[in-house]
Amino acid sequence: MDELEKLVEQMERGDLSLEDALKAFERGIKLTRTCQQALQDAEQKVKILLENNGQPTLEPFNDE
Repeated sequence: MDELEKLVEQMERGDLSLEDALKAFERGIKLTRTCQQALQDAEQKVKILLENNGQPTLEPFNDE
């Protein structure tokens, strides 16, 4: 998240070349996707915990 904020600040200042701005934009997109995935994973864990009334349960491991 910190890296993403720094990229935004650099781009907002406008002191990057077009090539560097495009690289920063591409990196920002990748970081955004990573953050979104982490958030989705956390939300899924919370949902599972709430469905189990806050009690962790063991689930069978299928080794196929």
